[in-house]
Amino acid sequence: MKKYIVVLILFLGVAVVALSFGELESIIAVLQHAQVGYLFAALALHGLWLWNVGATYQTLYHLLGIEEDLPRLTLVAAATNLINIVAPTGGVGGIALFAAEARERGYPTGKATLAGALFLFVDQVAFLFVLALGWIVLIRRNDLNVGEISASLLLLTFACIFGFFLFLGYRSAAALGNALARIAHAVNRVLRVFLHRDYLSEERAHTFAAEIADGLADLPGHSTRNLLRPLAHALINKALLIGILLCAFLSFDVDFSAGTIIAGWAIGYLFLVVSPTPNGIGVVEGLMPLTLTSLRVPYEAAVVITLAYRAVTFWWMMAVGAWAFRRLHFSNA
Repeated sequence: MKKYIVVLILFLGVAVVALSFGELESIIAVLQHAQVGYLFAALALHGLWLWNVGATYQTLYHLLGIEEDLPRLTLVAAATNLINIVAPTGGVGGIALFAAEARERGYPTGKATLAGALFLFVDQVAFLFVLALGWIVLIRRNDLNVGEISASLLLLTFACIFGFFLFLGYRSAAALGNALARIAHAVNRVLRVFLHRDYLSEERAHTFAAEIADGLADLPGHSTRNLLRPLAHALINKALLIGILLCAFLSFDVDFSAGTIIAGWAIGYLFLVVSPTPNGIGVVEGLMPLTLTSLRVPYEAAVVITLAYRAVTFWWMMAVGAWAFRRLHFSNA
């Protein structure tokens, strides 16, 4: 299965290069207008984004009765981003790191697991809000197409399913465990044809459900209202990422409107979320320039802007995540 993903990444990478080759002179002209100061501003915004991700986790931990240092949670969040890239499992791999950190720090793993699950949920809800704004822009410009509608509905379905599983875990750990085990069994049945082994552990599904239910059992009343603060942090996270895209536009002196920035980022991030490749690599680089072009951004400028944005939010994030993971390893040794 991994070989097919590698082939897909290489194919999309070659496609981007082939499409861009005919515009090479125009791309070079765009690069000549680069203002490095805005790229450093984008890196600063990325630092603020990472700090705010840690703050989001801190509010969720506080909601569950755990007090943890913000610098520590920011470090774990950075390492989690790396794990979710190199071992994409829909964010579950990152949740496992928070559970391992909880064991190391001596607080309940169930609550740490639940905090990770709640983070994914509020993050999806916040993105759906921004995506709705992007839809409004695209509808007003008559640019909304079937692919974007399908991907949006797919994400909405994922968010609803995720919320349903949290509700199920709140009601019954056994019911959640059985549901996750059935899903794991179905996935294994399909992938066993290609991998000749089980891809997901059905036993781990029950353990994960028990950890989630354990955390939910201690959740204070009026939990929906208490999630407003983490949701506000999640919205700030999206605003900071949009700010990074804005810096990319400013860096290469490309004309834009607020609608172009919001819609371009929302659709690009949408394909990142639903992409079958780790963190949308190859897919975002191929589709985001086309999205920006449909919003009346010159194609050669759209290619450069996309690559600059991804350099900060993907490649730089990987480097920071690798450093954070190594730092955690030595601090826990």
